[in-house]
Amino acid sequence: MSDSVIRIIWFIAVGCAAAATHLCVVILLVSGAGVEPLAANVVGWLAAFVVSFSGHWLLTFRALRAPVWRAAKRFFGISAAGFAINELAYAALLHWSGWRYDAVLALVLVGVAFITYLLSSRWAFLGSHGQ
Repeated sequence: MSDSVIRIIWFIAVGCAAAATHLCVVILLVSGAGVEPLAANVVGWLAAFVVSFSGHWLLTFRALRAPVWRAAKRFFGISAAGFAINELAYAALLHWSGWRYDAVLALVLVGVAFITYLLSSRWAFLGSHGQ
């Protein structure tokens, strides 16, 4: 299997773990603590960021050999931008769709994943030759 295929498989696996973390935190906060979905989404994203960066650093993009602090800063920027899109889309869909908050969040999480992969593989986790 090529490095690119393996990287995509790891990206999907880590992304699914991060998305599951995000979704579970939101559901626990909304249904268990009565937190509003948009506020719970912020906490869910922060928890998912830890899972996502750790998994991508250790598994998905380890062969690219990026310095950890540079990769963390860049990935945080990508993740924060993705979260801004996530939160805007989530708010709009919650307001206009009438769908369940958890289904809307799952849809939005999947929608943001593609651009995250592209920016992560082509910028955040590149080694010294990709500065």
